[in-house]
This record gives sequence, C-alpha cells and structure tokens, in this order.
Amino acid sequence: MILAERMKRLGTETAFEILAKARSLEAKGKKIIHLEIGEPDFDTPANIREAAKKALDDGYTHYGPSAGLPALREVIAQEVSKKWGVSVTVDQVVITPGAKPIMFFAIMALINPGDEVIYPNPGFPIYESVIDFLGGIPVPIVLREERNFEMDIEELRDIITPKTRMLIINSPENPTGGVLSKESLEAIAEMIRGKEIMVLTDEVYHRILYEGDHHSIASVPGMHEQTILLNGFSKTYAMTGWRLGYGVMREDLAQQVAKMMTNSNSCTCSFTQMAGVEALQGPQDEVSKMVAEFRRRRDVIVDGLNAIEGISCKKPKGAFYVFPNVKEIGWDCKKLADYLLQEVGVAVLSGLSFGKHGEGYLRLSYANSVENIQEALQRIDQGISTI
Repeated sequence: MILAERMKRLGTETAFEILAKARSLEAKGKKIIHLEIGEPDFDTPANIREAAKKALDDGYTHYGPSAGLPALREVIAQEVSKKWGVSVTVDQVVITPGAKPIMFFAIMALINPGDEVIYPNPGFPIYESVIDFLGGIPVPIVLREERNFEMDIEELRDIITPKTRMLIINSPENPTGGVLSKESLEAIAEMIRGKEIMVLTDEVYHRILYEGDHHSIASVPGMHEQTILLNGFSKTYAMTGWRLGYGVMREDLAQQVAKMMTNSNSCTCSFTQMAGVEALQGPQDEVSKMVAEFRRRRDVIVDGLNAIEGISCKKPKGAFYVFPNVKEIGWDCKKLADYLLQEVGVAVLSGLSFGKHGEGYLRLSYANSVENIQEALQRIDQGISTI
C-alpha cells in the first residue's frame, strides 16, 4: 500500500499511546497509577445523563443540520454573548463531534501551503500536527517557565511575518496550566488587530481556573471578527466520551466549516447535543465541586513534587496538569517517563510529547484521587532516589 505523502507529516497524541502501554502492563498484573491521560475522573453529572436519555425517548436519533441543532447553537450563542460581552448569533456557531474538528477545519479553511501559523510550544501536540499535515509552516512561540509559561509578547512580535496567517492561543493551557492575563490578551490584540491574521483561541479549560477570572481575546474590542473560539463539553462537564464541541466564528467562515462537517461527519449526534443544552442551562454545582477538588489535588501534587530532590514545579493557575522541571535529574525526559512507567508504575508524559521546547519537563495529570496522587509521589521519590 502506498500512502499519501502527507501522512508522513501527521503527528499523534502521546497520551493515548502511553495509556495503551499502561493498560498492557496492567494486563500482566502490574499496578499502574494513571497520571497521563487528560480526562476528568468524575462522572458526567446526572442531570446531563438524564437529558440524553429523554432525548433518545423523544426521538433525537436522526440526522440534524450539519452546523448543529438550533436549540444548542442558540444556547451557545447566548452563553458566549453574555460571558464575553460580544453579540453572537446562531449563524456564527458550529457544533462538532468534539472540539478538535474546529481546530482541523479552521486551519484547513484558512491556511494555504506555505502560510505560517504561530502556536504555543510546549503546547497541545495536535496544533503542530494539523498545521504541518495541511502544508502550513508551524512557527512555535516558546512558553518559558520563568514567565510562568505565559506567552512573551515581545517574542511574539518578533516572529510575526508577512506570511503569518493564524495565531493559536490556549488559556488555561495544556500542558503547563499557564494562563494568559487580560493585559497580555490586549497586547496581542493591539499587535494583530486589522491584519490578515486570524486567532484560534482554545478555551476548553476556561471553567477550570483557580484564581482570578477567565478572559478571552474574543472580548477585546475589535477582535470578535478576527477570532475563532474553540470550546467543548469534555473537560468542564466530564463528557470526554460524548464527543461534543463547538466553534464560534464570523458567519462567512462558519458556513465553510459547516460545509466541511457535511463532507466529513454529516452532523453531530443529536441526542448528545440535547444533553449539551442541559449542561449549559442546568445546575452548575457539580462543575464547582469538580474544580474545588482539582484545586485540592493541585496543591497536594505541587507540594509533593517540590519535596522530591531534583524536581521543581510551578503551581498552575488552571486546567488539571502540572509541568515539573526535571532537568536536575540528568536524564532526558522521555527516558525518565519510560522509567517511571516501566519500573515505578506511574504513567506520566514526557515534555517532548508537547513539542521540542518541552525537553526537561514531565506532564502529570492530577485527574486522579488524592490517595493515588500521594502514592504516585512516594513511588516517584523512591524511584528517582535510585537513579
């Protein structure tokens, strides 16, 4: 079989590869503590599950519009209008099976071969993968520990060129937990407002924030038409398996993205979308409880990592990941991650899973119980002491 040349440029998401290796070890009887996968370990709230069951009984089992059911699109339009202080209409919203398609479709619709796309590194690996796959030129903006992994605005200014057509930002950020301040977003907007540069703002963790308020570049004056908002239900409502996401963008681009939905998925699952309506309109108590528990776990894992010789760890402001510095241990981070899995029984990701500027770091997800996190910390401490 001869594959298309472009397939050589398609990357992957290492978390799923490490999960598979961890499951294989578990099948052989080894106890593994999972800190690798970016998935809330909570059940989808009961009211959302009940809404899906009712939707099934009510006949939401057929095709819907490619752009999504009007009921959910209307709720999202109202939600975004209220939160970000911009006027959003139903025709600017596209529902997709998960949030990743918005990323893929937006880059596919806007980027020609040779166009440059600036993206965070270390960052979500699918950004670079999709840019490269579609023939764009990935241009990393380095997120540095000394800046609490917040984008350096002056460095961003230096890498924007006449070929730049898109900037991807992610706040709160995976894998670092870094957050872009309102001042940084305003400075970014000032730099690119009115230029032929679209901003893809990935805000899937916007509700998982531990201090201050979340800010979106979409709400900065003059940026609404230049912004593609990517969001979803997986993280906030523990709905990873439901595959429900959405994008908010200018109407003419939304029409093109809906056309790509027609050509790829036809539409997003109808009864899942009705569950999404309930998620946004129903009680938010479970979300608040989940975030409070994540905050508790964050403090435990950060304190525990900083107590281990050779490891230092910043306290993340959002999401549910820590990105500790392991350079003093003296091993490259991939070798260390493999060692922790195979010999210590703790599944983590190497920083290189998130780009070349992740060398020297690990990503640990604290979407696990405090008891398991504490056991993992003990194992890591003991394992590193024998290196």
